[in-house]
Amino acid sequence: MRAKLICLMTVAVILMSSGLAEMPLGFTMAMNNGGQKDVLCVKNYDTGASMTEAYTDFEQLNRNTQVSTRSDRTDSSGTDPSETDSSGIDSSCLSGGLEASINSQVIGKAHIAWQSVDPSATINGRHPLIGRSVEDLTGVFSIEKFIQLWSGSQPGEISVDWMPCS
Repeated sequence: MRAKLICLMTVAVILMSSGLAEMPLGFTMAMNNGGQKDVLCVKNYDTGASMTEAYTDFEQLNRNTQVSTRSDRTDSSGTDPSETDSSGIDSSCLSGGLEASINSQVIGKAHIAWQSVDPSATINGRHPLIGRSVEDLTGVFSIEKFIQLWSGSQPGEISVDWMPCS
């Protein structure tokens, strides 16, 4: 009886100690961050401007982002309002833009991107790309970025990351 109890206790100790064995370092890191994501995507369909700010697999994130977007319908060009594109929107009368101020401190991965497309579609139904910027970062870093995308703007009116929307 005593030998059975000793064998049973030995088996229990072996099973418990094998369950407490250390996991690989990569597994522990993956479990600790839990696939964290912080994503902001803003689109202004009237002017063709969009921006994305995404943080993934981060240990630390201190983020302050301010985004404003506007669309105005004005008839300063003197065009006939009945002249519209295939979407039914008179793109010659649209003005507006997208502005984003990004300030963040990150330990992890970041993806900052913006693009500007022509809001009026071509004969094939596509919107031609006017310009874009993509930044992918990994590590410990600080981001200070200001993006302005205005329709009908000219160089010199906008200071950083300028690309006209139409």
